[in-house]
Amino acid sequence: QLDPENTGFIGVETFASLVHSHELPLDPAKLDMLVALAQGNDEGQVCYQELVDLISSKRSSSFKRAIANGQRALPRDVLLDETGLGIYKRFVRYVAYEILPCEMDRRWYFYQHRACPPPVFMAAVTLTQIIVFLCYGARLNKWVLQTYHPEYMKSPLVYHPGHRARAWRFLTYMFMHVGLEQLGFNALLQLMIGVPLEMVHGILRISFLYLAGVLAGSLTVSITDMRAPLVGGSGGVYALCSAHLANVVMNWAGMRCPYKLLRMVLALVCMSSEVGRAVWLRFSPPLPASGPQPSFMAHLAGAIVGISMGLTILRSYEESLQEQCGWWVLLLSYGTFLLFAVFWNIFAYDLLGAQIPPPP
Repeated sequence: QLDPENTGFIGVETFASLVHSHELPLDPAKLDMLVALAQGNDEGQVCYQELVDLISSKRSSSFKRAIANGQRALPRDVLLDETGLGIYKRFVRYVAYEILPCEMDRRWYFYQHRACPPPVFMAAVTLTQIIVFLCYGARLNKWVLQTYHPEYMKSPLVYHPGHRARAWRFLTYMFMHVGLEQLGFNALLQLMIGVPLEMVHGILRISFLYLAGVLAGSLTVSITDMRAPLVGGSGGVYALCSAHLANVVMNWAGMRCPYKLLRMVLALVCMSSEVGRAVWLRFSPPLPASGPQPSFMAHLAGAIVGISMGLTILRSYEESLQEQCGWWVLLLSYGTFLLFAVFWNIFAYDLLGAQIPPPP
């Protein structure tokens, strides 16, 4: 009735009378933001889609422009007020400064963040990895260089080139680790970087990025290091870390995390050291082994996934990936790689006569 031509717009006065006459249970702060949007367009009208987006805590591009142009500020207790914040709110504010490069995004994240759903994906993956490690450590009475134990490599979770037909191994190898050092490194990074990323960007995006790195790692090993097995979640970990580091570099001036240069140098040194250790274990094992040791190529594959696909995800906070041409190009490239890797695993080993070590 108020929009007979179905334009999706009504006047501000009409909308205000509608709110008062029907006593709509809307958040007053969000109503103020909606009025700011109306003030930001030429005709002073309220857009129905903007109302829907605002009530569902999504921001349209016009909402961003209205805030950026100073038409309306977010509530004053957003992010800047040090007093009166509980421990959890302080942690949320810390996460906002660590992950987001734009002050407007940080304020909006702090304002609309809810504790439910919690960041369960990275916590569940890390907990499962620790439980699996403890089970095998207690069973084999071995806590370092576990892959040198023949019974360890018989696990149905380990990726082995002789068991390529068991497709689940291309993912489940992320629950197995060489030893305490690799597990500790991966678990620490997953909790320190993965959990804040999941809090900001959501479980779907971060789980997709992590699993894409894991899958790319095992498939890259099957192509470039055809004789080697693979254990550890380094493909997913390096996808998250490289995406975050690349996002910090690309938005250096806007990042407010303290000591960012020092922390980036330390992160790069630790990641490089872990890759160097994996290369050493692959080609110069300290102990005699019955077969090749796990490959290090998953680290590099995960880093490539993070810098390409992950950077696009992290730079699209609360923006639809489906509307970005670059995202579809990356997704098509990743799908092409997966298809090539599948055919490689089916045909290339026999055509090239690869000498695969017998599976344990």
